[in-house]
Amino acid sequence: VQLQASGGGLVQAGGSLRLSCAHSGRTFSNYAMGWFRQAPGKEREFVAAINRVGGSKKYADSAKGRFTISRDNAKNTAYLQMNSLKPEDTAVYYCAASFTVTGALPSRSYEFGYWGQGTQVTVSS
Repeated sequence: VQLQASGGGLVQAGGSLRLSCAHSGRTFSNYAMGWFRQAPGKEREFVAAINRVGGSKKYADSAKGRFTISRDNAKNTAYLQMNSLKPEDTAVYYCAASFTVTGALPSRSYEFGYWGQGTQVTVSS
């Protein structure tokens, strides 16, 4: 499985970005997808996850109401729409995939076996 994250960039506070994660190598619909982030000097933290069919989603408290995770199984791509961005959202964002044959919704980093390379998001004040 290969994951390619894109869509990061520099945005002013209050702005929006949409991250994409292209999945290749295996059947995309067999994987729950997640987004994590890591700010300088901090540990990687969970942001959002979506199950293999898109029927269940989970968000970190910091993301609720501002971020939306989605997926398009026909395009083998997961997305993270980020609105009302804050300077504290500045981090490298990673997408991750977790193989599952159920509707499981993982949210811990060890539950994800595949990781993308990360995309930088910088929010200026």
